[in-house]
Amino acid sequence: GQDLGRGPGSARPQPLEPSLLRFLVCPLSKRPLRYEEATNELINEELGIAYPIIDGIPNMIPEAARTTQKKPPAEGLKQP
Repeated sequence: GQDLGRGPGSARPQPLEPSLLRFLVCPLSKRPLRYEEATNELINEELGIAYPIIDGIPNMIPEAARTTQKKPPAEGLKQP
């Protein structure tokens, strides 16, 4: 990972820009995502996955998502 000039004071998680939320859909299911302020993540309830938000920018890469439910990820989630 590259360190993109993270100086002191940038450790605080930056919240997502609310206006972005309506444009963002899950790349896997193409469904809208719910913003979870407590964890600073975008949640896909349907698939049970959460995308992290780094510096106010959602990381929408399926590999970066974590599962929010205890059940195994849906088929098609794990790409080779």
